Amino acid sequence: MTHISPDPEPERTTGLEPGGGVPPGETPPAESSMPETLPRETHNPTKGWGKGPLTAIIVLAVLVAAFFLAYALVLIL
Repeated sequence: MTHISPDPEPERTTGLEPGGGVPPGETPPAESSMPETLPRETHNPTKGWGKGPLTAIIVLAVLVAAFFLAYALVLIL
């Protein structure tokens, strides 16, 4: 069985300098230099918490704190 190497042969690969180096301009730009690579996200805008859920969480936290405060007072007295 013959094994074929997936690496290209340097003699037949275009764009290589002698010794196997790649000249500038032959490689694609890095990620950070391509700002428009992803589509614009419009379906999930970040606007923070809604007033309804935030109010519900605060009210629930106050009720839980009041319950434990009342429970502690009952135990002390």
